[in-house]
Amino acid sequence: MIQNLVSPLELRQRSTKTLVLSSQQLSWNGILVEQCQYSPTPNEAKSPALSDHRLILPLGQPAPLIQKRDNRLHESILQKGDSIFVPAGYPSSWRSPRRDTNRPKQQQLHIWLKPVSIKRAAEASEIDTDRLDLVNCFGKQDSQLHHIAMLLLTELQSGGIMGQLYVESLTQVLVIHLLRHYSTFTQPITFEDRSLTRTRLQQAIEYIHTHLDRDLSLVEIAQVINVSPTYFASLFKRATGISPHQYVVQQRVERAKLLLSKTDLAIADIALQVGFSNQSHLTRHFKRLVGVTPKQVR
Repeated sequence: MIQNLVSPLELRQRSTKTLVLSSQQLSWNGILVEQCQYSPTPNEAKSPALSDHRLILPLGQPAPLIQKRDNRLHESILQKGDSIFVPAGYPSSWRSPRRDTNRPKQQQLHIWLKPVSIKRAAEASEIDTDRLDLVNCFGKQDSQLHHIAMLLLTELQSGGIMGQLYVESLTQVLVIHLLRHYSTFTQPITFEDRSLTRTRLQQAIEYIHTHLDRDLSLVEIAQVINVSPTYFASLFKRATGISPHQYVVQQRVERAKLLLSKTDLAIADIALQVGFSNQSHLTRHFKRLVGVTPKQVR
């Protein structure tokens, strides 16, 4: 494993790919999501050893690609639904086998994960991280991973409208999926059989209710009861039947219902007061959960 690691942002500065969208400005915890565009070339593009784990998902028309890593060639015609996973710490090179210059530009989604995110999830599920390795994977059809990635892309395209808690929840699901299907660990991944005590659960819930107007994060809530975000998300869902993000959305809608009936505040102001990005964000969730719009309730 190479020690002089290059960050995703440093790699971008060296790359010929055009950046279409990036979550860098959204400051998502532990994950960077980027939509890129590039022109295929037969020339070899070398990628140094990277500091973060890297997922690449094609978004456009099927296109051939060759990866060279550890003196092995991987070649495939990549299409939507395929995925490439490149673990951090190892160099690789890439090229397109075709030489025609009239091919349209290709779109890719790049998802970068901090190794510490994988480490924390592994520790929460009692995996020996010293014996855990993530494995390179090229051109694998993975519908579940593709679904998670498309949710992240949609959130990126919306400008992060759903908030940190939603992104962190998706990140946790993605991390567990990688541990299960892209690592050397072969045992079923389960969390230690402990439950969230009533007192600790109430502490977390009270914190959520007190800070509904904020862009809550999984890390922030988990710190209140001093557990890891991965462990907290699993325990919370086991205790309540829903994820922390789903619970927060439900409580925001409930508070909005109360404000609609008890105050004369404008609906747009209510949306911000209960933690939604804007009025349309409130309306979408309100109608999904209540069956009518905020305006109809008022």
